[in-house]
This record gives sequence, structure tokens and C-alpha cells, in this order.
Amino acid sequence: MNQPEISKQDREILRDLARRQAGLAASDVNRERIALWYDHNDGHGSRPMIHLELGTFAHEVISPLLRCSTHAARQIEMNLYNNFANQEFFDDDRVTPDYYPVCYDSDFRLFNLDVKVEHTSDADGNTSLGHHFVSQITDLEEDYPKLQATRYEASAGTLADKIAFLTDLFGDILPVRPEMGCLYCVPTQYLLHIMSMETMMYSLYDYPDLFRKMMNRIAEDTNAYYRMLEKKGLIWPTVGHNPLGQGSWCYTRELPGEEEAKKRPLTTRDVWGFLDSQETVGISPEMYEEFIFPCYREIAQNYGRLSYGCCEPVHPIWKNCLSKLPNLRKLSISPWCDEAYMGEQLRGTNIIYHRKPSPNFLGVGATLDEDAFRDHIRATVRAAKGCKLEITQRDVYTINHDISKARRFVQIIREETEDAYSLT
Repeated sequence: MNQPEISKQDREILRDLARRQAGLAASDVNRERIALWYDHNDGHGSRPMIHLELGTFAHEVISPLLRCSTHAARQIEMNLYNNFANQEFFDDDRVTPDYYPVCYDSDFRLFNLDVKVEHTSDADGNTSLGHHFVSQITDLEEDYPKLQATRYEASAGTLADKIAFLTDLFGDILPVRPEMGCLYCVPTQYLLHIMSMETMMYSLYDYPDLFRKMMNRIAEDTNAYYRMLEKKGLIWPTVGHNPLGQGSWCYTRELPGEEEAKKRPLTTRDVWGFLDSQETVGISPEMYEEFIFPCYREIAQNYGRLSYGCCEPVHPIWKNCLSKLPNLRKLSISPWCDEAYMGEQLRGTNIIYHRKPSPNFLGVGATLDEDAFRDHIRATVRAAKGCKLEITQRDVYTINHDISKARRFVQIIREETEDAYSLT
């Protein structure tokens, strides 16, 4: 595998960043947060965990700091900053790992259709956030022959070369380790990559049997993909700083770790999985139960632990669907969810109330309305009383270039949750 050339100057920049990450990772506060995450995910945490997801506004925080001269070096530079920026800039509960993670290559191409995307451009001609998926299925019955056998593959073949290359750069400062994230699966999102929302909705009505057949195939193909990962030995422990999706991590003592993996091949039942179905908010709970949930339930049974949901409100499908998933351990409570109802349902259970506050408080306007935001968080604390609470702020696309505003935002969440939990 050909590796990019890294100049002497870029090498020193990367090594300096590796030192910053290693220093923050070794700090007492970071070690304390690791212990808190383990307790939290295993159901006996002492306080809510807080995370401000940086990725959607990294262009305002990290991009101006990049100094490397080539694209390859800047990608590594960006990754290093991502590993420790939250601890350095926001003081939330995101952990700074004491290593640089590298993942193996994998691909799941539903029905062997290449996803086609059209992007918009900003005033400077650069690719912007706006995009559109080109529909390849416009009438499910007419176009069904286009749905070929799903293509999937995975390989750790280039992993050793990647690790060797990065280890040569800064491995004497910061270890480079292979890592697998959770098994992340979003079937209805896959559909919206090949057909429009209108086509999906009309297909439920016009071709219900064909739609069920299609969803069954997605479940079967996902299961086959997982069996392939098991056969290739590519199911690795997800018990530490592995990404869990939706701004969370896999820390747990309840699933097999490295020691067990040395004794036997792991299966999907040994790791975390993630599912969501944002695209079905426009259908009734009954239709979700009939057409969507059978596929999701079939896939969910693969996992040892499950985290479910993104922006979709989960309360309409809780009673007849999600509550029946025995391995569910983390549930997204989005801005569109009935907080109080879900608090009643999750109170006293081992399922984490994973709250996603409205992004408008931080992402809209130059200043933070502290009183309004405190009221917003207090409502969450009241609704989640008696639940295991986690708060992840997602979908903020600008902080108006004001890191102090974001840091204050996190501080207010911490103040409000600590005040509430100190009284319990």
C-alpha cells in the first residue's frame, strides 16, 4: 500500500498534536470521566453524562487551526484535534483516548446500487452542506428488478500498513490501535439513498407486499453481512472508546473485552449495535409496526447491546415496538419526543434516557439566552427524574465562531444537572 509523503514540518506538527492528546488523555479529569462512562453505560452512574458533538461545526473550531501543507497530513491533523478538542475547548464529558484509532475497511452496498449524490456549493465554490440523493427507484414495482443482490465486503488487509505508517509518525508518543465501532445500521436511511421520500411513502400504499419483501431482504442481507464479519474474525470488542453513534460511546464492563477475544472469536451478540428510522416519522405507529419494525427487530436480535434512535420521536412506537427489544440499553429522546411520557416509561429501567436538546439555543443567534436554555434543561431533568440520563447536543452547524459560548452552554447543562442530582 502506497503511503503519502509527510514533510518534516508536517511531521513535527502532527507529533506536537499527538503530545497534546497524550497529555490530556493522561490527566486525572480524563481518567475520572472514563470511570464515569463505564458506570453510566452499565446502569449505575452517579450523574448524567454530557457531550457537545463537534463534528457539524468543526469548520469553525478546528479548520482554522490546521497548519499541515498536504491533504493527507491535514486529515491526520484533523483526526488528532477531534480526539481531544472537546476536553480542551468545551470541558464536557467526552473522553480523550490514549491512542489513535484506525478502523478496517468495510462496505455494505444495498441492492448493489451505488448511491448518487448531488452537492450544492457555497459562495466560494466549495462543496457545502446541502445535498440531494438521486432517485434510482421511482416506481417500486417497475424498478424492482434493479434491486440486485446486496454487495458487502470487509477487510483488515490494509490495516497493518496504516498502523505502521502512523506509528512511524508518532507511535512513540501516542499508540496507534485497530478499533471497530458499533455495528451501525439504518435501513430506512439506506432506502432514501436510492428512492425519494415520496416513492417510499407511496410504495407502502401501492405495493405493500412488495415493500415487505424488500424490507425482509434488507434484514436477510444485513444478517448475512454480519455472518461474514464473524467468519472473517472482524467482530472486535466494543467496550471502550468505540463510537456508538449519536454522540455516544461503548464503555461497558458487561460485554466481552480483549481478554475474551483472545480465547474465542467474538460474535455480533458480543458487541454494541445501533439502529434508527428517522425517515418513517411521516407514517403511523401502526404502519411502522407492520412494515418497518419486523426488519428492525430481526436485525436488532444480532446485538449484545442496542442503542436506538436519532431525531425521530420514539414515543409513538415505544409501547408496541421498541419496548419489546430486550437488548435495548440506550434510547434517543429527540427535540420532537414527548419527554415526560418517555421519562415515565424508562424510569427505573436499565435503558438510558439519551436526551438530544434543541440545537437552536446554541446554533441560532450570536448570544446564548441562558435563562431560556436553563428552562429547557430543567424540563429534561424533571422528565427524566429516576432515569439514567445522558445529554448529547447534536446538529449545531454554527456557534458563531465563539468557543466561549459553547463552553458556557456545557457549563449550564452541568450546573442544572448537578443541582438536580445532588438533591436525589
